[in-house]
Amino acid sequence: MRTATPLTVESLTKVYGEVTALRDVSFTAQPGRVTGFLGPNGAGKTSTLRILLGLNRPTAGRALIDGQRYRELDAPLRRVGGSLSSDVFHPGRSGRDHLVTLALAAGIDRARVDTVLTQVGLADAGRRRVGGYSLGMRQRLGLAAALLGDPDALVLDEPINGLDPDGIRWMRGLLRHLADEGRTVLLSSHVLSEVQQTVDDVVVIRHGRIAFDGPLEALEAGSARVRVDAADRDALADALRRAGATVEPGPAGLSVLGLDVARTGEVALAAGLALTHLSDETDGLESVFLALTADEAEVTAAPADAPGVATSAEGSAA
Repeated sequence: MRTATPLTVESLTKVYGEVTALRDVSFTAQPGRVTGFLGPNGAGKTSTLRILLGLNRPTAGRALIDGQRYRELDAPLRRVGGSLSSDVFHPGRSGRDHLVTLALAAGIDRARVDTVLTQVGLADAGRRRVGGYSLGMRQRLGLAAALLGDPDALVLDEPINGLDPDGIRWMRGLLRHLADEGRTVLLSSHVLSEVQQTVDDVVVIRHGRIAFDGPLEALEAGSARVRVDAADRDALADALRRAGATVEPGPAGLSVLGLDVARTGEVALAAGLALTHLSDETDGLESVFLALTADEAEVTAAPADAPGVATSAEGSAA
């Protein structure tokens, strides 16, 4: 039976010198769900995750793992596992040796090493030196380290980066399975399309501030539009606006937000207007995501004095 372990970020602010990386960031990743933490490179994702895993201290606010800061946890690797970088493994050490070292340091049974190597598809490559691993293999090794303590929550920074299409499909399935077991899964990405088939909830960060926080369905609803046209386009637009719709004229007709196709047709009928076109349309989730993060400047990333070094916060490499 899994221990419900929500990950909560409360009014988090982080300032590096003259750069404010995070501005009053708040959200919660819930047990049994995959939460996608999305935003362009430099938006503040890694800074948030590093604070959550105890690697950086916030300027204000707090980040909690089941109501506790990381440093307050007993046996932290059994509560939360994380992977914040694929570039922290010693190239001359085998993947298996790396995991054995972590297991011994954390008091974890060495048998877990072979279990997690198999789980992430590295059973045959575990005794090879990490220097010969591809980026995708190092991503898998980072996930294996995060899973080493069989934790109730996972924090993963760009876990799909570097994976080939088969690897992406595998990663999506594994993360979904881990959440279905009752774990809390929080993963970051700068590309919505990479994770939209996996996530339940979405948190979008822009310029260090939260631009959207809610279920994926709510984001999808924001991408739905109706395209409609009539001979008397102005009269149709007026009728739709009176019905509460947002109407945007265009060369191919009117773009309508706030009404579905059926209601749009009813409004036109009640106004005595004959339609020449009526259809469902969508901007697509990626377009909505890009609109939420428009004009993002890469100025909020953690500086060089906050490197992704290997720590016990992840049970792997951060």
